[in-house]
Amino acid sequence: MKVYFVGAGPGNPELITVKGQRLLQEADVVIYAGSLINPVLLDNCRPECRRIDSADLSLEEVTELYREVDGSDSIVVRLHSGEPSLYGAIKEQIDWLHQQGIDYEVVPGVSSFSASAAALSAELTLPGISQTVVITRMAGRTPVPRGQEISSLAEHTPTMCIFLSVHMIENLVDELKTGYPEDTPVAVVERASWPDERVVRGTLSDIAVKVKEAGINKTAMIVVGGVLDGTYERSKLYDPEFTHGYRKAKNR
Repeated sequence: MKVYFVGAGPGNPELITVKGQRLLQEADVVIYAGSLINPVLLDNCRPECRRIDSADLSLEEVTELYREVDGSDSIVVRLHSGEPSLYGAIKEQIDWLHQQGIDYEVVPGVSSFSASAAALSAELTLPGISQTVVITRMAGRTPVPRGQEISSLAEHTPTMCIFLSVHMIENLVDELKTGYPEDTPVAVVERASWPDERVVRGTLSDIAVKVKEAGINKTAMIVVGGVLDGTYERSKLYDPEFTHGYRKAKNR
């Protein structure tokens, strides 16, 4: 048996990788997060493929499924939403497989923060505005390590992509204001790349009210930073007066 951790992408079924799609077509067993995965992706599976929704399963129940299949020549796809390395809880599964001597491989996927940037037609790194992207979440039932609180990160005013926090938007805004000015642009992208995708734009001064009015309380990405609006410096990469390894500077 071999287990493949496959990133399903943010929702649009065309945003799974070619390799991920091929593995779904070859899989004998697919264990998928039913609360997050677009079910259209399962249409890639063969009729005889066993499909198991893991939405209500614990880690122990998932690993028991691996144990049941172990010893066969089966291909098992563990289908995670977005990009498995971000909030995917794959490390604990990988450690268990390693202890059992079961082969595995991680197949990356398109993250919802990338899909959100696409929905916003945004470049998350702009010269003179931000060269740093922070991927994080608010502390809630799951705490964050000391020093990684939103208020601490906000002091550096990077582009911030905030997962799993829209239901705490008012508290989030309060923490962001410790570092960012009140007129800092903010965008909330609900269900990025899905057919019912919605975008709410505002600033730190009004985004909480707009999100509440829109009724958005889950499955949304929050993007914060000056890259969403305003002036920026021209990139040196395509500046004719800038020399790099593939081009010599030209006089204007």
